[in-house]
Parts: sequence; structure tokens; C-alpha cells
Amino acid sequence: MCFICDFKASHASPDGPDHVWSARRAFLLAGGAAAASASLPAAAQVDVGQASALRNLVPAEELENAAGKQYSQMMGEANAKKLLMPDGHPQVQRLRTIARRLIPHSPQWNKRATAWRWEVNLIQSAQVNAFCMPGGKIAFYTGILEKLSLTDDETAMIMGHEMAHALREHARSRVAKSNATGIGLSIAAQLFGLGQLGDIAANLGTQLLTLKFSREDETEADLVGLELAARSGYQPRASVTLWQKMAANSGGSNASFLSTHPSGPDRIRELEANVPRVQGLYEQARRS
Repeated sequence: MCFICDFKASHASPDGPDHVWSARRAFLLAGGAAAASASLPAAAQVDVGQASALRNLVPAEELENAAGKQYSQMMGEANAKKLLMPDGHPQVQRLRTIARRLIPHSPQWNKRATAWRWEVNLIQSAQVNAFCMPGGKIAFYTGILEKLSLTDDETAMIMGHEMAHALREHARSRVAKSNATGIGLSIAAQLFGLGQLGDIAANLGTQLLTLKFSREDETEADLVGLELAARSGYQPRASVTLWQKMAANSGGSNASFLSTHPSGPDRIRELEANVPRVQGLYEQARRS
């Protein structure tokens, strides 16, 4: 998937106060996108087709709850190791400012996003990586900001891309496909339809750490993220310069992002072809 498990627990975390993630460190925006969504243009400018119907085998709320628990565990462990950057850190404030601009445009791609409790955090790590879990749980690693010397526009493209994975429910589809393969579509449909998730529900957190998105998922996330950022007033051309930087960094160590996001010429050409489609949205956003 788009994130790694540096902070996945190898054993149960202690219950002491040093191992409890303070909620004050979290950026929360519950339903903040609802008011702004009414003014959005109805039609998307990029073409990504319909979301996979197979995702309906997995209850969205179940997956989002599992993701929220996994995210809280990761942030708690990062905090215990003093790797969770504080609220006042300039890069944390920068990320949350970008998120506040992108989030109001998310309901166009997924109406559930109006009820998500969005969180944005920054973890100190050399890893070149970032992610957004189902339900709007976003994290960046300092390595991706520092090693690529990202501008705000380029950072918005990464955040928009990761948000798009959550909005298009790619993880939900991947979970459905992996379970359908193991136990058969008809049985899976019965289990999910009746809500009898059993071991599947219990293992969702683990699955979220090992899921890998398809090439089609990545293309969707590129294009939806591009449009999200453009609607938010971020320069569309930054999507191209971002992946050019990624390509230049592809031989470096700790490039976890690139292990799941190969930066080939096809990817850059696809973005270049779609930049003109969202340029008007960007210019409109800048005027307003």
C-alpha cells in the first residue's frame, strides 16, 4: 500500500502514560467538508470511471474503524519513541494548512468524507513516504519533505494522491478481492451481507499494512489527487515536477513511497496529459 509499518508493534504496547498518544497532537476535522461541497462544480474534469463494485462486500464503517485503530496505534508508538512531531512544528502546521484546503473538495469523490474525522500528523523518519488510511487518517514522514525539497504545490499533490486512495476506497476493494479469492465470492457476499465478519474483521488492521494497490488504483489516485489539488489552488504542473523528483530519487535508500509508486515515464506522461484539464479549476481557485 502507500504506507509502511515502521511503527507496527512487535508486542503489546505498555499501558503507561508515556505510551498513550495524546489526542491533542492530532489534527481533527469532522464533517468540515460538508459546507464547502455545495459550491463545487458537479462534473469531475478527470476521467477515472466508476469505483469498483466489489468494495461493497466490505462494510465501509468496519474498515474505517479498523484503520482508525491501526492509525492510533502507530501514532501512539511514534509518540512513545519521541518521533511524532509536535503541533507547533512548522512542517506540521504546513501539512495541516494544505489539508484544510484539500478536504472541503473531497465529498465530490466520496460522500462519506463529510463524516470522516480527518487527522494529519508528521513522523520523524528518513523514509520517503506518506499515506492516508480509510476514514481520512493522514501521515507524512519527514524524509519525503526533506529529501525531495518539496514545495507546497508538490506536497499538495502527494497529499491529494493519498487522500484519493481513501476517497476511491481502494483499500476496501483490495480487502474484498483478497478475501473473495480465499473463500469464494458467494460465501464472502453472504458473510459480508449478514455482517458476520468474524476473523476477517479481526484481521483488517493487519491487512491494511500489507495491501498493495494495482496500477489502475495508482492512476486513479494520481488523477483524482491532481484535481483535488487544482481545486484547492495548487499548481497542477507540480504533479509533473513531483514525479520528476521522485524519479531522480528512485535509486536512494529509504524510498518506501517508490516501492509502491514506481515513477516511470508513463506516469509522468499521463499527468502531463491531464494538467490542461484541471488548469481552469486552478485558475478559478486562485481568483477566488
